[in-house]
Amino acid sequence: MKKLFLASALLLAAITASAGVTVKSNTVCILKQEQDVYKKIKVTEIPKEVLDKIHKNYGDYEIKEAYKSDEGNYKLLLMKDGIGLTASFTKAGDLIKIYS
Repeated sequence: MKKLFLASALLLAAITASAGVTVKSNTVCILKQEQDVYKKIKVTEIPKEVLDKIHKNYGDYEIKEAYKSDEGNYKLLLMKDGIGLTASFTKAGDLIKIYS
């Protein structure tokens, strides 16, 4: 009887030890992306270094309108052969995005 009781206790301990605990998390992560707010500026207000870099990479385009964000980024309306496109650049003149 003692062996039967001991075997039952060991079997119960083994079953309990092998039972895993599953924890489900219903955490929702929301990322808020802030949009830059641009204010219209004169093309002449863009620093020469930035203009030089933009003209080096997009020299065939003429800058028609310029906008600047509080972070120092630029959004420019560029024209070439009567076709316009809008592009945003960093304050160093690197391309961020071309808008369609």
